Amino acid sequence: MDYMRWVDGNWSLLTRMMRGHAKVYRATRGLIGHRVPGVPEMLLLDHVGAKSGAKRTTPLVFARDGEDIVLIASKGGYPKNPAWYYNLLANPDTTIQIGSKVIPVHASVAPEEEYDRLWKLAVDVYRGYEGYRRRTERKIPLLVLTPR
Repeated sequence: MDYMRWVDGNWSLLTRMMRGHAKVYRATRGLIGHRVPGVPEMLLLDHVGAKSGAKRTTPLVFARDGEDIVLIASKGGYPKNPAWYYNLLANPDTTIQIGSKVIPVHASVAPEEEYDRLWKLAVDVYRGYEGYRRRTERKIPLLVLTPR
C-alpha cells in the first residue's frame, strides 16, 4: 500500500483524528497522547488563525535543541506549508504543552545557518521527514520555539 496516497485521500479523516488526539491529550494533562508506542514524543501547539483569529490546538512531533523546541512544517511533504506555520508567523507568542507542562514560547523561523543542524535533529526524532523532503519541491520550514 502506498501510505502517502492513502494520506492524500484521507486528509479530512486525519484532521478529525488529530482534533480528537488534542482533546484527549489536554483532558488527561498529557497522560494519554504525549507518548504513544511507536510514535515520537508529541506536544500540543496552541495557535491563533492568521486570518480568522480562531484559537486552535495541533498535536505535533518535535525535536529538542537545548531549551528550544523545533517544529517541522512538513505537512507530509505536501506542496504547501501547514496552516499552523502561517499562524505562528502572524502570532509568534503562544503556548505549547509537553506532557503536563504548559510552556509560553516565542516562535521564529530557524536561521539559515542553523537549518542543516536542526534538520538532522528532526530526522533523528522521525526518519520519515527525509521522505517528506524528497516528496516536495519546497524547502520544509523549521520553526524554533524559545521559552518566554
